[in-house]
Amino acid sequence: MASTMAARQAASLLRLSSSRSVSLIQRRDHHGSPKVDFWKDPYSPSKWKEEHFVIISLSGWGLLIFGGYKAFSGGKKKDEHGCHSSLLDFRLKCTNAVEHDRNLIH
Repeated sequence: MASTMAARQAASLLRLSSSRSVSLIQRRDHHGSPKVDFWKDPYSPSKWKEEHFVIISLSGWGLLIFGGYKAFSGGKKKDEHGCHSSLLDFRLKCTNAVEHDRNLIH
């Protein structure tokens, strides 16, 4: 008999606590500012939808890290002409091809 009484009290407490949590969630939804797409209000991140905020934040961090890597890694070495060797090779091939065509014409 005591165990059934305790079970009833536990069930009523569980129902009461779950109804309170649902009402708190519903109240929170109605009181905050409405969430908008980031392109509708780009200067107010607090009003953005959560998924938009996450995507933009991760993209920004990715750009920052990649930009820092590119800036501080040094990139390719430049030769004495001040341009990359692949660009210089391409330029030489083009000038050689043009000279070859001129020789064929004359």
